[in-house]
Amino acid sequence: MRRNDLQPYWNTNVARHPGILRAVPEGCGDALDVGCGDGLLVRKLAGRAKRVTGVDSSSEMIARARGLAAGHAELLFVQGDFLTVELPAAGYDFICSVTAIHHMDFEAALLRMRALLRPGGTLVVVGMAREVSLADWAARIAAAPVVRVTKVLRRARGPEGMPVSRPHMSYAQVRTTAHRLLPGARYRWHVLRRYSLTWEKPAH
Repeated sequence: MRRNDLQPYWNTNVARHPGILRAVPEGCGDALDVGCGDGLLVRKLAGRAKRVTGVDSSSEMIARARGLAAGHAELLFVQGDFLTVELPAAGYDFICSVTAIHHMDFEAALLRMRALLRPGGTLVVVGMAREVSLADWAARIAAAPVVRVTKVLRRARGPEGMPVSRPHMSYAQVRTTAHRLLPGARYRWHVLRRYSLTWEKPAH
């Protein structure tokens, strides 16, 4: 794919793409992007996995993703609710989701990702959460100048028509639930108001 197809814009979600791509396991056969939007990350994953599927509830986003990926048979886009849409039962070697899980039932979404992930596979979830504690607000206030300057310098923007929703869970609730459902998951807070969860499913 052309370089401008893979770097058409930058925003605080796209900022997490390099870390996600680094987490793709060697020899990845099948990858899944949950809440794929216009398919930008799916197109990037094509360089790391043999086959990539993107799923999104927005028919507008899926139509745009299919158009941008025209001619690439290894890329599949499925429109529907991730919690109920039919996906290959054989599963995936790599699953990721960027700022989409707060649009869904968090626990149900993690459970389905866990079930779809093959033994030995890797899951990466990037999300948003609510500031509740004093520590949360202190971190947000301290990071605010960096966020503003970075957005201006990078000319942050995103695809038009992307569904928007405010997160309901706090960072503490995210951590607690993730560690309960994904034992050993690595949690990290990022300056640009995102958290990430990385989990390797036991091989046995």
